[in-house]
Amino acid sequence: MTNFLNIMSDSIQSDTTNIAKEVVNAISSGQTNIIIEKLIDQGINLGKNILAAVAVYFIGRFIISLLKRMLTRMMERRKVEATIQSFFHSMLSILLNMLLIIAVIGALGINTASFAALLASGGLAIGMALSGNLQNFAGGIIILLFKPYKVGDWIEAQGVSGSVSEIQIMHTLLVTGDNKVVFIPNGAMSSGTIINYSKQDTRRLEWIVGVDYGEDVDKVKAIIKDIIDNEEKILKTPEPLIALHALDASSVNIILRAWVVSADYWEIYFKINKCIYDEFNKQGVNFPFPQLTVHQA
Repeated sequence: MTNFLNIMSDSIQSDTTNIAKEVVNAISSGQTNIIIEKLIDQGINLGKNILAAVAVYFIGRFIISLLKRMLTRMMERRKVEATIQSFFHSMLSILLNMLLIIAVIGALGINTASFAALLASGGLAIGMALSGNLQNFAGGIIILLFKPYKVGDWIEAQGVSGSVSEIQIMHTLLVTGDNKVVFIPNGAMSSGTIINYSKQDTRRLEWIVGVDYGEDVDKVKAIIKDIIDNEEKILKTPEPLIALHALDASSVNIILRAWVVSADYWEIYFKINKCIYDEFNKQGVNFPFPQLTVHQA
């Protein structure tokens, strides 16, 4: 900002110096009328430049407003997500306002070549100083374009699981299950591994149920099948799987796999857990507990 003011000051001082020299020469030669004419001409030129700058400003503001409305209507017709609309709206506003400032400065008669060079050098310096933030900015663009997740999705990334509450230019905001808000840089999100639990319409549930050795496995499987058949939210296709999973150290493990709509995942998971526990107790199926057999010599 200081360099920009110095450039403007040098330009104004240069013009003032030229006018002063002309005035001094005119006074020394006794040409007072020429002095008055010069001042009038300079005043007229200055007034024209100010009027031109004011006209450029208001016309530019009108054009910027028109372009922003056109962009908004176009994205709304194409049903672009609100996050992307906000991102491009702000970017267009910044770019157009910078161009308007340069146009107004040029209309005032100030040389914009030095100003453009200042912008280029300043942009390079800022880019080097904010390389990490630029990486996050680029990551935000990648996320908005390729959409590995969207607002409302439940994801796991950078060791954190939560619901996406907001996708900002620099950060993605996750709300965890215990209502903590986590800010994750978009650079890490765009280059890291992301597990999106909401991307697909359906998900597979899995239970491993242990019973005592000596229990009738077919009976246990039949009980579990009745529980699954009575649950309307468990999908019939793909068909649920019930099978003997493993002969563990202290238990015979039965595996159950079933598919549900993604939104019903946790509800059905906890509900079937309770149903299995209640039904096993009712049917006299024993749950195992760790056992150790000691043989005496």
